[in-house]
Amino acid sequence: MPTALTDLCRYPIVQAPMAGGVARPELVAAVSGAGGLGFLAAGYKTADGMYQEIKQLRGLTDRPFGVNLFMPQPSLADNVAVEVYREQLAGEAAWYETPLDDVDPYGGADDGYEAKLAILREDPVPVVSFHFGCPSREVLDGFAKVGTYTIVTATTAAEAQAAQWSGADAVCVQGVEAGGHQGTHRDDPHADGTGAGLGLLSLVAQVREAVQIPVVAAGGLMRGSQIAAVLAAGASMAQLGTAFLVTPESGANDLHKQAMTNPLFTRTELTRAFSGRPARGLVNRFLREHGPYAPAAYPAVHHLTSGLRKAAARTGDAQGMALWAGQGHRMARQLPAAQLVEVLMAELDAARAGLASGGTPDAGPREEQGHQAGHGFPGELGGAL
Repeated sequence: MPTALTDLCRYPIVQAPMAGGVARPELVAAVSGAGGLGFLAAGYKTADGMYQEIKQLRGLTDRPFGVNLFMPQPSLADNVAVEVYREQLAGEAAWYETPLDDVDPYGGADDGYEAKLAILREDPVPVVSFHFGCPSREVLDGFAKVGTYTIVTATTAAEAQAAQWSGADAVCVQGVEAGGHQGTHRDDPHADGTGAGLGLLSLVAQVREAVQIPVVAAGGLMRGSQIAAVLAAGASMAQLGTAFLVTPESGANDLHKQAMTNPLFTRTELTRAFSGRPARGLVNRFLREHGPYAPAAYPAVHHLTSGLRKAAARTGDAQGMALWAGQGHRMARQLPAAQLVEVLMAELDAARAGLASGGTPDAGPREEQGHQAGHGFPGELGGAL
């Protein structure tokens, strides 16, 4: 089991724990095997489903890996607001010929948290990280006793301090550029808006002055030169999500992968449309039509729209899917995960060499090789989904 962040892997690259089937064992094994740190996403899975994926992953790699848990969420949903949103989605249900249902099959708003903790304490994994809040000191101390390294996601310096005070080994600092759900410790609908959230470089700098534990930087990172920037700003490692979402090992739907560089999707927005919690995704028809009216009601809205999202995927309609993506999505490269790790490291080395010589950092020889192999892109995911 690791005793320091630098013991986890050879390279300072973390694959984000993208939920919804994206971060499956094949992807995690490929990233960890290549020298990065791969992460399974336990969110939206049963405790047994998480355990089965851990067993499968252990059969694919002997390298360190992580498991990400969603923290239990307080019941903030306004039932009337949820029912109003249900009525608004009636047309979608008719269009996709699928019923709306807000029943949570995973035990309510706690996502099976206690059962997952019990499994991970009984059969420890190298790393456990947490999203949507900070565990108690008792939980984090329990993992320390079994040798598991712990990381807590934070979106502000105050949240990072809470993680340190609770006994986390490291903090994953998530900038507003990140794709998927923002890992805020408290969902505050009054903070919604275009000015919500801090950019990654500013946030890393603030957190480095606020805490003494190591920092993992996440949010819109797609190139080795960007990794060099966050490392220079004080991060110990960089976490990438969208960059790995398009790899062959990713479990993302093919429509989702293709949308990353599809010129039809020009920008991303934070929205509550699909889940009731702020999450960054590509702007499509569903987001435009329903985002302004979605209530702050996670995970009720997530389960309410689940059937619609699945139906849209089945019918090949990307306009009705949750296309989580970071701001750098148009720079996505469809490389095998292990090769992507090597390309990123070549770019990181080139950027460091350029900075050391006083010149301008470039993409490095691997980037040129990628374009020669047909991986040119018209333009550019980031954090935990």
